[in-house]
Amino acid sequence: MDYDVVIVGSGFGGICSAIKLREAGIDNFVMLEKDEVFGGTWRVNTYPGAACDIPSHLYSFSFAQNAHWSRLFPRQDELLEYTQRVVRDFDLERHLRLGTALRSAQFDEATGRWHLATSKGEMTARAVIFAIGLLGRPSIPQFPGAQRFRGQSFHSAQWDHSIDLGGKRVAVIGSGASAVQFVPEIQPLVQQLDHYQRTAHWVLPRPDRTVTRVEQWLLDRARPLQLLYRAKHYMQFESRVVLFIFLPVLAKLMQWQAMRHLKRQVADPQLRARLVPDYTLGCKRVLLTNDYYPALSQSNVAVLKDGIHEVREHSIVTGSGEERPVDVIIYATGFDVEHAYGPIELRGRDGCSFAQALEDGAGAYKGATVAGFPNFFMITGPNTLLGHNSMIYMIESSVRYAVDGVRRVLRGGLHSVEVQPAVQGAYNRKLQQKLKGTVWHTGCKSWYLDSRGRNLVIWPGFTFHFRHITRRFDIDSYIVRRSA
Repeated sequence: MDYDVVIVGSGFGGICSAIKLREAGIDNFVMLEKDEVFGGTWRVNTYPGAACDIPSHLYSFSFAQNAHWSRLFPRQDELLEYTQRVVRDFDLERHLRLGTALRSAQFDEATGRWHLATSKGEMTARAVIFAIGLLGRPSIPQFPGAQRFRGQSFHSAQWDHSIDLGGKRVAVIGSGASAVQFVPEIQPLVQQLDHYQRTAHWVLPRPDRTVTRVEQWLLDRARPLQLLYRAKHYMQFESRVVLFIFLPVLAKLMQWQAMRHLKRQVADPQLRARLVPDYTLGCKRVLLTNDYYPALSQSNVAVLKDGIHEVREHSIVTGSGEERPVDVIIYATGFDVEHAYGPIELRGRDGCSFAQALEDGAGAYKGATVAGFPNFFMITGPNTLLGHNSMIYMIESSVRYAVDGVRRVLRGGLHSVEVQPAVQGAYNRKLQQKLKGTVWHTGCKSWYLDSRGRNLVIWPGFTFHFRHITRRFDIDSYIVRRSA
């Protein structure tokens, strides 16, 4: 099968790409999804308490607003329902290819087409939009003896709902964004919960509440009010970039608020001391929750900071030598961002490896294109993720840039467009220089940094600046080859 465009991924990035391709008059495309159900992050992450830490009316497409969110901060089931409704409303189901995993893709210089091998056969495309994101490959530490464990274990992003945690001794390894959501949910069920915390996180109150029927009625009938509501949330969250990027010293103000939140919710001074981070707020992801600290204060919970020495058949031995019995291990250990694309083999012009290009630290141009990979566009690629605002805003910006690039190729009868290496290099040198003065480079170890200490994840600026630089496809920055 030959297509104009193949989209890889069916989450927000893939769905947005499909909608905007159709708006541009491009209909000969498919959207590949490796699983049998589409939906991206909010289909995969079904752990108890899963929710977004960005307000509902902001964590949704600007062109597909929903006036009937039930809560200020959306939960997993409602977000999945929203994505499913968008797919139906925009008639995208006919473009979906479910259960179709991309195994490899190779650019053919002679034809100017990508040759893709999938789990259901081969296909070709003039352009590829890679929308699988950076947070799709769970990371599980290789603790000594873990393979001998005779209990049950799973990663929080692969929650095993068949396991009954009632009355079990459960070890939760990790204390990041997913753990703070599911720990309060499982704590009342388990006999004992051992919470292994390598590093404490800064936690702020979560201003969540139900959205009243009156609010929903008004938002449904007054489009300007809906836009104002979204703008209010956008400005509220965008203002945090000043603390993270331009004046990290002001993060002390938020730290004071976080410390007050901790003191109000944790009475035990010893436990409180274990929960105070040793780095500047913002260096790691700031967490929003109201029930995490109260859960840790319960008698059946132990917060352990001395690490894991080894895993045995029915226990975990801590770094201090204490052996603690355990029935179930839950890994809340995040994702392997550095190797996010896993086993997919991508090869560009002259057979160059995509994995090697990223490993070499070249990054990407505007998070979207990589030298050596013609007609290849990424959504939420390197240095496009945020620590302060809605990724949907960034996705829409990236998609506009990518679709404009695809349109230029198809409508202009071009063989290919490929970012100039010098342009990509200059862009990334400037970006990395800007990152050096931000809160993300104040000394902590986080998933924002790779094994070499490089930040190839975060966008170091205002989101509206990213939208400005991606407002159109700047073809002058590209090597343009015309069809023979």
